[in-house]
Amino acid sequence: MTDSGTDHFERWQEDEATAEAMIPILGRLYREKDVIFYIYGRKLERTPIGIIKAHRYARNFTGSELSVQQTLPVLEALADMDLDSAKINLGKLTNGWLDAGEVDLRAYLDRELASITTGHGQLLEEPTDVVLYGFGRIGRLLARILIERAGSGAKLRLRAIVLRPQKANDIEKRASLLRRDSIHGPFAGSVIADPDNDQIIANGNPIRFIYAAQPEDIDYESYGIKNAIVIDNTGAWRDAEGLNRHLKANGAARAVLTAPGKGAVKNIIYGVNHDVLTDDDVVLSAASCTTNAIVPPLKVMNDTFGIVGGHVETIHAYTNDQNLTDNFHSKERRGRSAPLNMVITETGAASAVVKALPELAGKLTGNAIRVPVPNVSLAILNLTLEREASREEINAELRDASMSVDLGEQIDYTTSTEVVSSDLVGAERTSIVDAQATIADSNRCVLYIWYDNEAGYSYQVVRLVQEIAGLAYPRVP
Repeated sequence: MTDSGTDHFERWQEDEATAEAMIPILGRLYREKDVIFYIYGRKLERTPIGIIKAHRYARNFTGSELSVQQTLPVLEALADMDLDSAKINLGKLTNGWLDAGEVDLRAYLDRELASITTGHGQLLEEPTDVVLYGFGRIGRLLARILIERAGSGAKLRLRAIVLRPQKANDIEKRASLLRRDSIHGPFAGSVIADPDNDQIIANGNPIRFIYAAQPEDIDYESYGIKNAIVIDNTGAWRDAEGLNRHLKANGAARAVLTAPGKGAVKNIIYGVNHDVLTDDDVVLSAASCTTNAIVPPLKVMNDTFGIVGGHVETIHAYTNDQNLTDNFHSKERRGRSAPLNMVITETGAASAVVKALPELAGKLTGNAIRVPVPNVSLAILNLTLEREASREEINAELRDASMSVDLGEQIDYTTSTEVVSSDLVGAERTSIVDAQATIADSNRCVLYIWYDNEAGYSYQVVRLVQEIAGLAYPRVP
């Protein structure tokens, strides 16, 4: 016998009330303890609908939805604990407690969370200054993420944005572009333009606009900025010599490039090879959006099944280096109208994989097709493996990787038969495995990996910047 509509609605009201009770606890633990909560990789947004949807996401991993009534007592118990900065998988923690049977909740949490109840507190004693060099598509998304994550007060602090020499109404126009975005929607906060002081105030954070023709001309310390991490999202300089120009500026300590680095510059895919970073790496690259999308699943496949060879085809959203209408372009085919054509072009992502996974040297080829969508791309990985593997076995490995400590922030996993590109706008994880599309035949397989080439990549850049700032959050359990 099925439930009546009244039963469904009453259950929804109960869930909504429970989710509302969770919001102040989540907010307090974030602001006071710098603790962030997830349900099997899905971040717990501080809205009732966001919390309920995150709980439903658990069914992709456990076969059934997780109830907010089950997680609330766990969250309430956590609120009474002296926690260090951490990212906590509330779903996995709750299911572990439920599976353990009649176990005292506090004793269970003390045991499972011993690594983050050390009394160390927050990771940084004071915020690290960050400067954005450039304010285009990636720059504005980075600004949104950094501003949103400033809530705990002990993280990364966006202090300034560097632009070319000022134009009329520049501050007001930049503020408007931060507030509104045709793809990613309105900014979740307050942005106040303050042209008299060459700044904007976003969620209470003053952000100075600095106008300079050359990076070495800037004196950041004159603005109160010290030991800053400069994120260069212009792509104007991509080798060590060019990027080191940023460090000639007084107050700059490191430079991170949001494009593939050339020469000796290390290309870092956070979650895969960030362990190669040393204190001497004062200039580095976050590689490209596509490289960040394909390297995590390629690592899983190579570690588990071995990769003999393969081809990467990227179905990529058009970008602003293409033309709206047919016009001259220095690169082949890119001069044709981006919203009207599929455009075959090259990609360096397949060869760039080797910088993060040297064991795949000489094993991959790659190409790209730019298509008439403004955002969200798809990488098709056609691989020959060292051994036979079934579709179920491959999907299980990628699903497990999406819950792992090592790659849980990079790989997402969907079993939906209806998902399309627009559903994934704003996705935080850089590789979204479309499990329904996986093909396997003997030792050959084809994987379909979605990625938001703007937002997903920007979150990876922020993770890298957090790492070099000393914000390496432990993930538990």
